[in-house]
Amino acid sequence: MARDLEPSCRKCRREGEKLFLKGTRCYTHRCSVDRRSYAPGEHGMRRTKLSNYGLQLREKQKVKRIYGMLEKQFRIYFSRIVRKKGVTGHLLLQLLERRLDNVMYQLGFTSSRKQARQFVSHGFVYVNDKRVNIPSFIVKINDEISLKFKNKGQKTIKEIIKDNENRSIPAWLSSDPDHFKGKILRLPEREDITFPVNEQLIVELYSR
Repeated sequence: MARDLEPSCRKCRREGEKLFLKGTRCYTHRCSVDRRSYAPGEHGMRRTKLSNYGLQLREKQKVKRIYGMLEKQFRIYFSRIVRKKGVTGHLLLQLLERRLDNVMYQLGFTSSRKQARQFVSHGFVYVNDKRVNIPSFIVKINDEISLKFKNKGQKTIKEIIKDNENRSIPAWLSSDPDHFKGKILRLPEREDITFPVNEQLIVELYSR
């Protein structure tokens, strides 16, 4: 499976905002965006005005990095969406939100989506009591997600859940942290996606 090995903090600095790729570290004084709020590289401190294409590209790159995807996979998602009825940008974000690794993160069972992908890939995550080891698995309404660990793993997940107890759970999900379970109540709506993104710019980019 192909992976993006670029340092997480460098991605945030390139986009000029926190993408919360490093979990709890992003909430502390150690966050690289707070310490160096300019782009990485030799010319990172230069102020440049982006063209329309540049704005579209940056928006697409930001969403890709938030969900931990590479270009080929992102294009496949977009090609699936454009054939459906509805607002393309909203449908794209809805599909991305329904990825199993993202659901694990939104339920508060992991500190980051990267950690969620590790849990899924290692076979600790079950959907409707069936083991699923594909992070890009798309969940459906009424699907039940559960974590199954050995005793040592349970201690680790309890610590993670405790660290994430101040994070709010989206309204389209229900979480039972005491039993390491969650459920899909409904499909996510546009208002459920809280990070700042202009999905129309992505649609315009791929429609060029």
